[in-house]
Amino acid sequence: MNLIYLLRHGENTANLTKEFSCRKVDYSLTPRGVLQAEQTAAFFKKQSIDAIYSSPLKRAAETAAIVGDGLGLPVTTLEALREINVGELEGTDDLSAAWELHNDILQSWFDGDAERRFPGGESQMELIARMRGAMEQAVQGRDGQRIIFAAHGGIFRLTIEALCSTSDLSMVQGVATQNCAYSRLRAGMVNGELQTEMLSWGEHGHISGEAADFTPGTPDSEEIKGLGQ
Repeated sequence: MNLIYLLRHGENTANLTKEFSCRKVDYSLTPRGVLQAEQTAAFFKKQSIDAIYSSPLKRAAETAAIVGDGLGLPVTTLEALREINVGELEGTDDLSAAWELHNDILQSWFDGDAERRFPGGESQMELIARMRGAMEQAVQGRDGQRIIFAAHGGIFRLTIEALCSTSDLSMVQGVATQNCAYSRLRAGMVNGELQTEMLSWGEHGHISGEAADFTPGTPDSEEIKGLGQ
């Protein structure tokens, strides 16, 4: 089995504006996001990392590049690690209504309706399938290695229960995944099938000082109302 680090990207502009960002909207890291990535690179220097994979979106790719530079490792971009495709919600001017619909769809997913789809976007079933494919690609032919996936809080949170269905996932409930937080899994191919086990979720003790002034990834109900004003 291999040790997989699911690393959320550092802070970017969309975290501050609360815009959806999966294809058309694509911001770089903020100065705080760069600092978070640099502290993360320092942490991973002690972890004997073998490979780094990244989402193509700038915030993840730049985080991965900073970590990779610190480790002297190349970064492999995987389209499958892109954030949830929210379709028509991305780029809309009415962010309040968009977030309300977004949260309604996610609640449907949590309630078991994995086939419900974002308008012009994807369903949870499709999201799980591409995350599973990315993980299978990364661990194929590997054993005993340590691998980083630099990607997004949404794709991690909304696929983890399906990928680690036999693990105790109580550690995930109610725990926010901060910028540059990482979660750990064991993963490998066993008799041609992906096997995974959850080890930890949302660790961010390696982030300190100004970098630890985290911005919430999603707005709360009062913020959502304010976005429509």
